[in-house]
Amino acid sequence: MSSASLLEHDVSLRPYNTFGIDVKARLFARFRNVDELRALLALPEVQQADKLVLGGGSNLLFTQDFNGVVLKNEIAGLEIIDQEEDTDTALVRAGAGESWHGMVQYALQQNLSGIENLSLIPGTVGAAPLQNIGAYGAELQDTFDHLEALEISTGRLRTFTREECGFGYRESVFKGPLKNQFIVTSVVLRLQRQHRLNISYGALRTTLADMGIEADPTPQDVSEAVIRIRRSKLPDPAQIGNAGSFFKNPEISQHRFDELKAQYPALPGYPVPGGVKVPAAWLIEQCGWKGRRFGPHGVHENQALVLVNHGGAQGANIRDLAHEIIASVREKFGVELHPEVNIM
Repeated sequence: MSSASLLEHDVSLRPYNTFGIDVKARLFARFRNVDELRALLALPEVQQADKLVLGGGSNLLFTQDFNGVVLKNEIAGLEIIDQEEDTDTALVRAGAGESWHGMVQYALQQNLSGIENLSLIPGTVGAAPLQNIGAYGAELQDTFDHLEALEISTGRLRTFTREECGFGYRESVFKGPLKNQFIVTSVVLRLQRQHRLNISYGALRTTLADMGIEADPTPQDVSEAVIRIRRSKLPDPAQIGNAGSFFKNPEISQHRFDELKAQYPALPGYPVPGGVKVPAAWLIEQCGWKGRRFGPHGVHENQALVLVNHGGAQGANIRDLAHEIIASVREKFGVELHPEVNIM
């Protein structure tokens, strides 16, 4: 099959985004390896078009049809690439098209730890480093070793170390200076054979206790606790359209936090370098948004961070709701929220 015949025209993207927004891509193609990707990028109609690389579509909000080419990353593969059993760590490589939770499960099956706190995060492995995914006291950068990415303009593969990825809070160089210049093809993590589990997050300890595990949890136990917490808080996109947490947790100065704490004694906060991280969900809930519904879209009843498509919503509806929430939090608290979801 020629690379040109891999291109489809006017394809609905509804099955490929977890919000379930029904927009169309003018051109659409899948690639399962680097050679297929290079062949697609060599096509004149692809070279001339705006490009969007799609993984699980779990961090996207489409507000209109995409008048370019959508490239669906389906590069598979999970393997341990160093075989030295006597070392404390192991390098695990995953194709960028693998599901992230599938990689977590693979690691647990190999009795490797380090990413169990990131269980059940939707999306693909290739998307994980773009925004340095994190949850329950852990971030991707904690275990990241390197990735390979293909440069769109040249077709060359390049290796990026952790330092070169410029990780920050839900940030990387691929969302900044190198945005839209590279397509991630594989990710390598350094995982632990000797387990040092992170159960500092309060809800994790509580859930483990509810599971009857008071001491010496295994990585599998921590994963199961995280899955229970996520399922209790976050709606399943298969039941109701959503992209998980829509907003980042804002970071403010200690001085500003002290001012707000004096005014709102119940305000939670967590120390971070240079200030305090405040839960966006708490701020949004105080502004009265939790559980509000506006026809086919709204804010989830159990989690104020999650905007939802009850069915038939337009992406623009959800985008406008997000802007209203941002404005109300700014007005009440003087704190600026920023979307975690990419709005197209």
